[in-house]
Amino acid sequence: MSLIGKQVEPFSLKAYQNGEFLDVTEENFKGKWSVLCFYPADFTFVCPTELEDLQEQYATLKDLDVEVYACSADTHFTHKAWHDHSEAISKIEYIMIGDPSHKLINMFDVLREEEGLADRGTFIIDPDGVIQMVEINADGIGRDASALVDKIKAAQYVRNHPGEVCPAKWKESGETLKPSLDLVGKI
Repeated sequence: MSLIGKQVEPFSLKAYQNGEFLDVTEENFKGKWSVLCFYPADFTFVCPTELEDLQEQYATLKDLDVEVYACSADTHFTHKAWHDHSEAISKIEYIMIGDPSHKLINMFDVLREEEGLADRGTFIIDPDGVIQMVEINADGIGRDASALVDKIKAAQYVRNHPGEVCPAKWKESGETLKPSLDLVGKI
């Protein structure tokens, strides 16, 4: 069953950000756009490259009124230790959620039960707390955060322009489509 169009359900978890522990709930996903990136585990190989790449896009995402959350089955304590000992992870300014109970991981249907780890799942959540995009990669395939920026811009455009849709490879200021009877069969 698709998660697209579903409201983020209630949860409460501990997180690490900029030298502090904090609580994160479903309310954090309301009032602004959010990106939630699940990854398998701290102190691994592909994960730090992805999270560092996401940090490189963080300022751009913040300019788009987007907050970023990374989440794994590790604890918030482990996130701090990783942040303190990894050159790549020490750069991260966004929120790192610990989910050792798999509450959020299960809610977003990215749990690999045999291993107790999360898949590489990326979710865009609108300011109402509704999931607008889902992308899940196999464990060995890292994500490119620059592509995420274009997806956020498209999601924001569609929300702000009812009746219009963004075609493949749409870029900001690009042409959009207005689905109608006149357009059927002409694309």
